[in-house]
Amino acid sequence: MYTKKPTTPEDVIERAYQGKCTKEDALILLEGNPFDLFELANDLRASAAGDAVSYVVNRNIYITNKCVGTCGFCAYRTEKGYILSVDEILKKVGDARKAGAVEVCVQGGYTPEADMEFYLEIIESIKAEYPDMCIHALSPMEVNYAAGISGMSVDEALKKLKKSGLDSLTGTSAEILSDRVRKIICPGKITTQQWIETITAAHKAGISTNATIMYGHVETLEERLDHVFTIREIQKETGGFTELIPMSFLPYNNPIGEKMLASGKFSSTGLEDLQLIAISRVILHSHVKNIQATWVKLGKKLAQVALLCGANDLGGTLMEDQISTASGGSHGEYVSPAEFEWMIKGAGRVPMQRDTLYRKVEPRFSGQEGLIPGFARAKMGSKE
Repeated sequence: MYTKKPTTPEDVIERAYQGKCTKEDALILLEGNPFDLFELANDLRASAAGDAVSYVVNRNIYITNKCVGTCGFCAYRTEKGYILSVDEILKKVGDARKAGAVEVCVQGGYTPEADMEFYLEIIESIKAEYPDMCIHALSPMEVNYAAGISGMSVDEALKKLKKSGLDSLTGTSAEILSDRVRKIICPGKITTQQWIETITAAHKAGISTNATIMYGHVETLEERLDHVFTIREIQKETGGFTELIPMSFLPYNNPIGEKMLASGKFSSTGLEDLQLIAISRVILHSHVKNIQATWVKLGKKLAQVALLCGANDLGGTLMEDQISTASGGSHGEYVSPAEFEWMIKGAGRVPMQRDTLYRKVEPRFSGQEGLIPGFARAKMGSKE
């Protein structure tokens, strides 16, 4: 049970409303009564985004499960797997379009078999056949790797991706933007500075991105905060981030998680999850408008509570989230638009369907009829 602590200093609150929260302010807020932090974050959310809670009807498309990476948190990668053909990808996009999706999130690993020319062909083919479908694809790591094996610079690759029709680059492969942490959990990935440079270059090329943080493993509290402040500094320079997505680490079926579990440490607590969402809202106020509560990591009920702690977006319907389920996620692979609307209204807020770039869209389906053929019959949490 929490005892009432002194109220938050007025100067801390004032700086929060001005968009000038300092790391010292953030630590004060995290050390205080969490409900004071949640109330401040909720007030800032109302000021920045109003009462609308957005979500996107989308589908994940995993073009490959092959990857030469050595990330210690990954339970999805394999060296002997599949790579979808362009025709197979288009079939999945077509099924998603029939189900009412406005976005496809094209994901995969990085492998010599997937160079930049392959990615460009995928994007151009999707846009040619489904010009109104938003394409949210690739990570800074994939761009760096594919550009390298194709003999082009990152800047050149991003310009080609933009010209081919890429709407948004994912902000994944960020994990924690600390090279100390990255040497432990993903030593083969790009460095913090390379991630920053790639994201900044994407924004300057006219490609928006989201930002992510994967927390709850080997990082310290200050490293979490430094990560969020780094996002703020990039945003002040480029204005290219659409949202921040805090993602809790799932410690099952992967080497980093096995070490954690053996030491008696489990994943982040629900309170930690809500505190990070709330402090991210405070730090990013007036800079990044949207903070997502990702149901596939938090679960539907905690994601709904997060709407009262600074979050204003629930992410996507997904229709296929194999990466989280491979790491022990137990919240399923799909939420229907009807259930999102029910969750949002239950929190006293106003549902709004959006596209990748947070533009309001009119619903194409209102309920379960928008499911991919056969998906409604599949057991939630299973793979296609």
